[in-house]
Amino acid sequence: MARRPDAHIAGTDAATVERRVALRVLERVRGGAYADRAFAGEARRADLEGPARRQANRLAYGAVQRRRSLDYVIDAHLTNPRRVEPGVRDVLRLGAYELCYSDGVASAVVVDQAVRLTRSLPGEKRRRDARAGLVNAVLRKVAADGRRRLDRIGDSTPEEAALRHSVPDWISRALFASLGPDDARMVLAAANEPPERAIRWNPLRGSREEFEALLPEGRWRRDPRIDEAYVIDGPFALEDSPIWQEGRGMAQSRASLLPVVALDPRPGERILDLCAAPGAKTTAIAARMGDQGTLVAVEPHAARARALQKVAGRLGATVDVIEGDGREVPLEAGFDAVLVDPPCTGLGVLSGRPDARWRREEGDVAVLARLQTELLGRALTLVRPGGRVVYSTCTLLPAENEDVVRGAGVPVVDITEQDPSLAHPHLSGALRTLPGRDGTDGFFVARLVG
Repeated sequence: MARRPDAHIAGTDAATVERRVALRVLERVRGGAYADRAFAGEARRADLEGPARRQANRLAYGAVQRRRSLDYVIDAHLTNPRRVEPGVRDVLRLGAYELCYSDGVASAVVVDQAVRLTRSLPGEKRRRDARAGLVNAVLRKVAADGRRRLDRIGDSTPEEAALRHSVPDWISRALFASLGPDDARMVLAAANEPPERAIRWNPLRGSREEFEALLPEGRWRRDPRIDEAYVIDGPFALEDSPIWQEGRGMAQSRASLLPVVALDPRPGERILDLCAAPGAKTTAIAARMGDQGTLVAVEPHAARARALQKVAGRLGATVDVIEGDGREVPLEAGFDAVLVDPPCTGLGVLSGRPDARWRREEGDVAVLARLQTELLGRALTLVRPGGRVVYSTCTLLPAENEDVVRGAGVPVVDITEQDPSLAHPHLSGALRTLPGRDGTDGFFVARLVG
């Protein structure tokens, strides 16, 4: 049974289970865990489902995403911010997030719950009392002026926008330079909004009619451009649905499907996915091939390669998974088509990966660009003459996108005819989607002639 989001635990002084789960997620992220994996584990351990699970997810992800803005309002009421213990800082961020970015829960309840969370931290009673007093005092002040402080932050400069939208300065500067101020502000604002709920129908496990019968009634629509893409309005527990359990579909943004559409996989072909895990694009390729032909997927990490094989099996896709570095793993040339979707800074998918903005550093851009260039170069040696190579990323920086493609020195095929509104402004024939404008993730897609 789903737990009520704001119900106190009868007979105890504990905070609600949703807030306790959110706090454990923040603790694990601070220790290096990925937010999505940490949340999945903690929610499963607490047996959370339905509205309670959604509330815990909102609190955890929001506090991770907004941590810079939250620290700004918290630190205004601390004499020595650097002396605050990490666990207490986590509690303050959760409380400040509810006070500044949520509605529907009284400030007094939020502060009370934060105090209860604080008392759950390990330590002797006198220390727990001191922490609780600090949290109570700071959050009462945040309740009084936190939203006003945030509203007063401008966004005319990259640095102001970085604080307002809670990203490192280098990300804001890079997006301002890449997109221009207006689009950069739009993308930064979208980075803190929930990502689209999109599901890909998998024809390898049943008909469209059977799939649609399992969607939430009256809350779905098909994408007019991508045949297998569906958008869901409102919450939908996909992993609790037969859609997931029977392999009839999987979560995948519409932007993530654009590289597969550009690749144009056909039954009977020999196709390579050079950077395959976690497997959404790989299995979408298999579905478009009707699972007829040869599909090779390369993944350098053993655990991810095993997970990819498991996903393929669940979705009924026949995939030859090869563990190795795509730049050097032995492969026989002559593929009809090759997809290169390499590691990138991920600045187009920040809304769905709450901790990603804090994991990347400015110096990563050049390192990744070298890797991307080498992977694309390898792909061009593996495709048959006249074959198709698609290069895509989920970032929005020229150094990882158009600069890499231009450096390859081969013709770019125009793939903008289906939707000219997605045409890349600086690379003829390529596509670019923008969060906030296109209702999906930010992606770059280009098709090259082999």
